[in-house]
Amino acid sequence: MLSLSMIVRDEEQQLGACLESVKGFCDELVVVDTGSTDNTVAIAKDAGARVEAIEWPGDFTPARNKALEFVSGDWVLVLDADELLLDDVKPALQALMAQPDVLVINLLRYEDGAVQSPYSSVSRLFRKHPAIQWSRAYHSMIDDSVEELLKTESQWRVVDCAEPALFHTGYRPEELIAGNKANRLREAMEAELASKPGDPYACAKLGGLEVDQGNTTRGLALLEMGLEHCQSDQHRERYELLLHLGIANSSNKPEEAERYYRLALEEPLSPQVLVGARLNLGALLLRLNKLAEATEVTAAVTRQLPEVMLGWYNLGLIQRKAGDIGGAIEAYQSGLQLDPNSPELHQNLGAAQLAGGNFEAARSSFLMAIGLLLQQNRKDDAEALARSAGELVNLNAA
Repeated sequence: MLSLSMIVRDEEQQLGACLESVKGFCDELVVVDTGSTDNTVAIAKDAGARVEAIEWPGDFTPARNKALEFVSGDWVLVLDADELLLDDVKPALQALMAQPDVLVINLLRYEDGAVQSPYSSVSRLFRKHPAIQWSRAYHSMIDDSVEELLKTESQWRVVDCAEPALFHTGYRPEELIAGNKANRLREAMEAELASKPGDPYACAKLGGLEVDQGNTTRGLALLEMGLEHCQSDQHRERYELLLHLGIANSSNKPEEAERYYRLALEEPLSPQVLVGARLNLGALLLRLNKLAEATEVTAAVTRQLPEVMLGWYNLGLIQRKAGDIGGAIEAYQSGLQLDPNSPELHQNLGAAQLAGGNFEAARSSFLMAIGLLLQQNRKDDAEALARSAGELVNLNAA
């Protein structure tokens, strides 16, 4: 028996779709409400869920642990309201759950809006074992308890599901702004480091945040400290530390950044999780004018993960710099076959067509990009493109 476990609050916009995605797959739906004032509870009940109410304890970890007390299945699937379980993965998950020695199934999650690293691995499907509990601030996880359990019950296996399983909208730019996630992450990771100095997970999250926000000196210090404390089996933490060290060094020490990206790619993780380091390495090699290897690294992304649009975008840039205009056009067109609503791909396709002397095709591509930017409420970007493209081709031609 498989139980869905969720904690929610004021999720009327997203909860229905989430619950619909597990319909017929989960035998029991348990939604723990922490004080909703909208229609969240009614939506959950209409979807067939049992709703339990608790007072918000101030952190996700105790809330998730309390939610585990309400489920009765042999297996537990944990979702947030902004996540969907993908249909195609369900047979593979059922086959893994049927194996008697599997304890935890790590799920690949597609991060909608996270252009550079669109995949992450999350431990969200596991047997209901009394020793499995959530821990850690902000990004609560079961990994610590599972690690301790395996020391005494070594017969269990932790496995990865190779297929993407979850679709997550929480990293869209508008979601990040509305939810103030960066500030909450900072507060949680500062507290985590105060209690566990040098913790690789907290150093990776906080160090990466510092680098993103321009505090490179502290970010580097945190990332290097986390790497010193990282154990040999902490592959996900080590990868994230190395990835952010590459990003932090990319501007001033490109050779050092290249070394960190290559080390990150040595971690035994799925191609989906490694795609951020691979894309970054390809872009760095382009900057260093190592065009042949940049092409090889980036083309590997488009072969393995054609749905990652940044791969096609970067491959086109590399081909243009190498003087292969035809190859650049082909890369952009391949990406647009998968995502015809990408203004960036249309814009760069126009630039490549212009470089190849096809002015009418370039004009059409620029206009398509401008129209898509306006549809996406990116008026300033649309006006800037209209000005720059208008200096090259006549956008008003009949």
